[in-house]
Amino acid sequence: MNTAIHPALIGSLNSTAPSEAIINFSPGPTSLPKEVERQIAANFNKPGLTSLSISHRAPEFQAILDHAISTVRNVMHIPDNYEVLFTHGGGHGQFAALPLNLCHSPSDKATYVVNGTWSARGRDEAQKYCQIETIDGRHPEDGSFTSFPELNEADISPESKYVYLCSNETVNGIELHRLPKLPPSRQHIPLIVDASSDFTTKPIDWQGCGVGVLFACASKNIGHPGLTITIIRQDLIGEGKASPLCPGVFNYTTNNEAGNLWNTPATFNIEVVGIVMDWLVKEGGIEANEQRSIDKSQCIYDVIDALNGFYGTPIANKNLRSRMNLPFNIKQGDEALTNKFLIESWEMGIIGLRTLTPFGVGEYLRASLYNGVSVEQAVKLAEFMKKFASENS
Repeated sequence: MNTAIHPALIGSLNSTAPSEAIINFSPGPTSLPKEVERQIAANFNKPGLTSLSISHRAPEFQAILDHAISTVRNVMHIPDNYEVLFTHGGGHGQFAALPLNLCHSPSDKATYVVNGTWSARGRDEAQKYCQIETIDGRHPEDGSFTSFPELNEADISPESKYVYLCSNETVNGIELHRLPKLPPSRQHIPLIVDASSDFTTKPIDWQGCGVGVLFACASKNIGHPGLTITIIRQDLIGEGKASPLCPGVFNYTTNNEAGNLWNTPATFNIEVVGIVMDWLVKEGGIEANEQRSIDKSQCIYDVIDALNGFYGTPIANKNLRSRMNLPFNIKQGDEALTNKFLIESWEMGIIGLRTLTPFGVGEYLRASLYNGVSVEQAVKLAEFMKKFASENS
């Protein structure tokens, strides 16, 4: 590492602030709620083997698995005609698993709504396995993703095996606060949702929106990296549904029939999901958690909107602004001021606003407000932003 470069400018999360002052705004993996972390530690201080060492075939793990599934169902009001799987390979694994499970033949069609980085990645992976039709959400002039396209009947083939969307684009800062409904003549087509970064932060109308599959990586809101929750409507699984080329590890039918135990699952990670769900119940359930998400994001957007352009955000439509990932720039991307902001915030324990990603740095910083960030911590960032603007206007 070049010692002349401040750690904050290369995405370091090792702030010199006291540990109790650290607030992790990283886009993921990120921190869990403090109470969840304490419960995990307490579980590891109990006598006997822990989920890090018990066999997935042991009755003790079956109890952990059953608890995680039942609490997810409870918190997210998942109807009985959906199955809950804990899958491997992260979101990228599901990018491939979806067409391999829902398209029996490479000639089958699927429609992808592309309104940001991750839906584009999902589309690009799926086109290896089926025929893709795209509803393009890019701005016609500059190619940016700043809105969500209309879902018109003419743009969705009635032969599509599914319509795919990402409900929160972490890089671009676009969120669907409620899932859309397909046009009436296309409501026979299952809606597929990548909810990796907003799962458990708002209710889902499973039946009304025709959700066929919803998946979410654990490492933003519900646990640790290495686990994905995949929720599948029962009519989409069964013998002969998947492509004959679908690997067993990705096959929804195979894994559902094996009760999530076709191969060794991520035992510890599954236990953590159950602990997070217990915490959500204790904190008021999904409705209360959505209000916290609104409160966290609103206090920061209020600062951005009130300070006469000192801060900017790319999403003008307030109805589409993400509550999870808030991109903002300083004085239209002023490099010196941005670096100063990063260094000062990092030194006081506000970390994760810039991470090095495959998509580059760009002019926007990003505050991610997952379940591990409290309302009080979001307010601290908002207060720092106001103070910094006052001192540097």
